[in-house]
Amino acid sequence: QAGGAGQYARVIGRIEPISEEELEAAAAEAANDENSEQSHTANIKTFQFVNELIGANIPPEFIPSCEKGAQEAVSKGCLVGAPIENIRVVLTDGVTHPVDSSDLAFRAAMIGAIRGALNTARPAVLEPISKLEVIVPSEFQGDVLGTINQRRGVITHSEISDDGSIVTLVADVPLAAMFSYSSTLRSLTQGKGEFTMEYKSHERVTPDTQAELMKAYQARLAEEQAQKK
Repeated sequence: QAGGAGQYARVIGRIEPISEEELEAAAAEAANDENSEQSHTANIKTFQFVNELIGANIPPEFIPSCEKGAQEAVSKGCLVGAPIENIRVVLTDGVTHPVDSSDLAFRAAMIGAIRGALNTARPAVLEPISKLEVIVPSEFQGDVLGTINQRRGVITHSEISDDGSIVTLVADVPLAAMFSYSSTLRSLTQGKGEFTMEYKSHERVTPDTQAELMKAYQARLAEEQAQKK
């Protein structure tokens, strides 16, 4: 129930993850579509709202407000204020009042229900991971490996040229750790090294990093609250 007289709504449902298999299937479908670029945007959704209501416990005119509330709830997570991805919200039932129910009430009820559920669902902060490919003269291999390790990179493949003069290193590296890498590589290899980088996936941050991000977010919220007073 939303606070305040004349505002009543109750929603019942569940939240569940959108699996990697579903996302991959949507990506494959998009790739096979003639208008693949448009289809990719339309089909690969990291948030889904599903109406599984049976009967009219929630009148149809309030369903769009439920969906808007769900979208608002996942737009800002409880850990660091980042959007919540790969989540499906399923509405299964609810309760209305013949006089006191409203669009505002159902929107607020959905926001409160989802945020409450998410707080108990052990959410995790994700960060973008990039696929890094570095090509350097072999005499610089050790130094370059060291810089990748320092940036929390994980080597997934390495290859040496037939004459042994060139080494190719492939690694998964957090994007946040790659700032200024171009200058670092140029300095280490006397300007002879080169690299490419592309997005690969999102993965959980380490527990220490998550704790630091949460602490910074709470401090920012406290500062914003203080400025409002």
